Amino acid sequence: MKVICVAQQKGGAGKTTIVSNLAVAYLAEGKRVALLDTDPQGSLGRWMDIREETFGEDDMLHFATATAYGISRAIRSIRKDADVVLIDTPPKVDSDVRWILKEADLVLVPVSASKADVWATNDVLDLAERAGTATRIVLNRTRAGTRVGDDVAQSVAELGARTLDATLSHRVIYAEALGHGIGVLEAKRSATVSDEVRALAGAVSAELDG
Repeated sequence: MKVICVAQQKGGAGKTTIVSNLAVAYLAEGKRVALLDTDPQGSLGRWMDIREETFGEDDMLHFATATAYGISRAIRSIRKDADVVLIDTPPKVDSDVRWILKEADLVLVPVSASKADVWATNDVLDLAERAGTATRIVLNRTRAGTRVGDDVAQSVAELGARTLDATLSHRVIYAEALGHGIGVLEAKRSATVSDEVRALAGAVSAELDG
C-alpha cells in the first residue's frame, strides 16, 4: 500500500482537484483506493457524497475523515482494503500537519500559476524534510507560453525541490468535474485533459516505485 499526501499552505491551490482525479485514475487501473480527508472544510467529503448519490457505493473506493493526530490509526484501519491511500490536508502548515507528512510515502505540493503559491511552499517543503518524506511539486493550472507561467516555473525551480514533469493545465473542466463528483477521465469531454491526468498518475506511480 502506498500513501500519498497532497499538502499546500495556501488555500485554492488545487489539493482536492489533484486528490480526486488521482483517485479516479487509479480506480481506472483497477486499484483499490482509500481517501482520507483531514481538511475541516470537507471539500473531498462533499465530492464523495455527490459521487455516491450519483453512482452508488463503490467497493473499490473508500472514504474517511481523520485528524492529524489520528492519521496513523486511520491508515492502519484501511491497510487491508487499499492499494493507494490519498490524503487531502487543510490549507495551513503547522506542527499538526507534520504527523500527516510523516505517514506518507510521497508528498505532492500543488503550485498554481501564482507567485503566492510559490511563497507558501517553503513551509511545506521544510516540514516534509523534517519528517523525512520525499516531496514533489505539481504545477497546477499551468498557462504554457505566458509570462506569468514562465515566471512561476522559474520561481519553483529556484526552490530547489523536485518538480514532476506532468502538469495540469488551467481548464474549466477540472472545476466542473469536481462539482459533479467525478474525475475528468469520467467526463469524457477532452482527450487532452484525460491524458494530463493519466500522465500525472503515471508520474506519481513512477516516483513511488522508483
